[in-house]
Amino acid sequence: MPDPTPRDTPKRRPWSRPVIVGALIAFALVATAGLYWFQPWKLWQDETVREELVVPTAPPQTAPPAPGASAPTSPPGPTTLATGELISHEHRTTGTVKVVLLPDGSRTLRLEGLDTSNGPDLQVWITDAPVKEGTAGWRVFDDGAYENLGKLKGNKGDQNYALPTDIDLDRFTSVSIWCARFSVSFGAAELNPA
Repeated sequence: MPDPTPRDTPKRRPWSRPVIVGALIAFALVATAGLYWFQPWKLWQDETVREELVVPTAPPQTAPPAPGASAPTSPPGPTTLATGELISHEHRTTGTVKVVLLPDGSRTLRLEGLDTSNGPDLQVWITDAPVKEGTAGWRVFDDGAYENLGKLKGNKGDQNYALPTDIDLDRFTSVSIWCARFSVSFGAAELNPA
């Protein structure tokens, strides 16, 4: 009676050791690059900032007022030039945006009660783009003119950003919490004259 097991059956070769090691190294590199790019842990990390509006004071008077001169007046307080309410885009975002004129003539963009998600490379932009609801408004802020006011200091709280002197508030009428890594708005506000 013949043997039921054929002797000429080729044996399956398991993957060779160099191929397995190469695949593991490639997987580790892709996973590391993905973690760096997306930074998913930031979704569970909040950074709260509680900045007060800093109002410059008048320089101290070095000489007494001349006889008959009127007493020096204190500079006027800060004046709100424009305001807006943040709406959500890519991530749920709430809070108030104000443009404040300070007594020394400088202007500050102030975020109050900001509450948004944390993320990689978040910035504060003032732009000429219209604020649109929903996904239609996610990617419009880099289409026209914009000014990057700096890295978002925290995803929660109150914070101030100096406005360049040449920013025309008749032209730059919106603010975006912009994720530069993915070119998307987390939230935005239309600035309306106060």
